Amino acid sequence: MGLISKTLNTIVLGGVGTAGGFAFWTRNSKFVPISSDDAIFSSAAYLRNNPNKNPQTKDLCVRKVPLSKIKPQLLEKEGEGKLVEAFCAGVWGGIGYAYQRSYLEKKYRNSTTTAHQLWTRPELLSSTYDVGTQITDHFEVVSKTPESIVVRCGDSPLKTGVRDSDGLFEMGVKINRDEGVAEFRLKSVFYKGLGRAENPPMPNHVEFAHRLYTKLWMESAVSNVMM
Repeated sequence: MGLISKTLNTIVLGGVGTAGGFAFWTRNSKFVPISSDDAIFSSAAYLRNNPNKNPQTKDLCVRKVPLSKIKPQLLEKEGEGKLVEAFCAGVWGGIGYAYQRSYLEKKYRNSTTTAHQLWTRPELLSSTYDVGTQITDHFEVVSKTPESIVVRCGDSPLKTGVRDSDGLFEMGVKINRDEGVAEFRLKSVFYKGLGRAENPPMPNHVEFAHRLYTKLWMESAVSNVMM
């Protein structure tokens, strides 16, 4: 919660200026319900790492962008999958993740156990995010298709077993050429992996802050795909 608050304060005070400015900047990012039969709940990563089917904190943020505003090379047929890669790169290499990346780098980057992970902004912006890619000792790509990239979160990817705090974060894009738009999607599912839980892992105030952070990531990510 503290890290999220510091990130939001940094962006609001140093960038858009006010809470009202932040609300206006992120006004096109909308939260919609996640269906109980969403594919993320039947994925191998979810089933394996939430063995007791504990309650989740979950959300789905969507943002539509006209195709005319997207870099043409990301929409070429032979470049299928490039749009979601650029969207993903915008999440991790953009302003929305800058404070958290810096914090994690100071705390966890070293020349032995985490040297293979992505840490710098150039690395994060140029990666293709193939399965197995590890990001700042807190995320690991567990699934990739031409339309979505899913990372496991909640703890270090060096901890491969079931974790106390765990989750999945999906970056997806759907192109609707009839409407002339691309719909970008950020989907989060958090849960307690170890033991049994009666309630979702995030209290309401933390979930609220997380949603603000998600909207920040969305704007940062779509800016990486737009002209």
